[in-house]
Amino acid sequence: MRLHINIDHVATVRNARGTVYPDPVEAALLCIAAGADGITAHLREDRRHIRDADVRALREAVKCTFNLEMAATDEMVNIADEVRPDVVTFVPERRQERTTEGGLDVMAMGDDLRGCTRRLQAKKIRVSLFIAPERVQIAAAHALGVEQIELHTGEYASAFGGAAEQMERDRLQIAATYARSLGLDLAAGHGLTRQNVTAIAAMREIDEVNIGHAVIADALSMSLAGAVIAMRTHLQVARS
Repeated sequence: MRLHINIDHVATVRNARGTVYPDPVEAALLCIAAGADGITAHLREDRRHIRDADVRALREAVKCTFNLEMAATDEMVNIADEVRPDVVTFVPERRQERTTEGGLDVMAMGDDLRGCTRRLQAKKIRVSLFIAPERVQIAAAHALGVEQIELHTGEYASAFGGAAEQMERDRLQIAATYARSLGLDLAAGHGLTRQNVTAIAAMREIDEVNIGHAVIADALSMSLAGAVIAMRTHLQVARS
């Protein structure tokens, strides 16, 4: 299972004081050295954490998979066209949200999403869609011709330890099985921690997890490298 680390909140800490540190690029390289398979960064419309210069610097420095999350807009596609990340993950975005809430409505976005996807694929950039674990959304993503989907695990993370946990776990398993039957590469992410990731990692259909906030939080007590190693260990145990 591939482990991608989202380094957005390194930039959040930097921006809180208007300094040049901590450096997202340095953090990304530490994560890779500790065993991360890829780096994810979300360039938001309001640039609340990752900024344009960060994206360019990350593309230059990251020699493994660089996944750039973004809204499906002309502005963002133009940036991806210039920077050439390995993967672009289209995500829903609202200015007032604290973090990404829910998945894309692939069917509702229609031609706009199709146009953005085709532009990137023409430049040999893989496209992934961040969607809810729902059959209709998975089918729509497959029909669009994307190479990958990322299942939103937020509801599972919120239910972890509660009565609804098993229901959300089953929902993800059903979605993963269906996505695999369509031949899609499959990632999962949002709200995943060392405590709740094991059940997700145990789903053999899932090829990759994207984890950010929990790793940066763990780094406060165990160092960034230690947090990546600890997360990798949990994934390996789940797969064994």
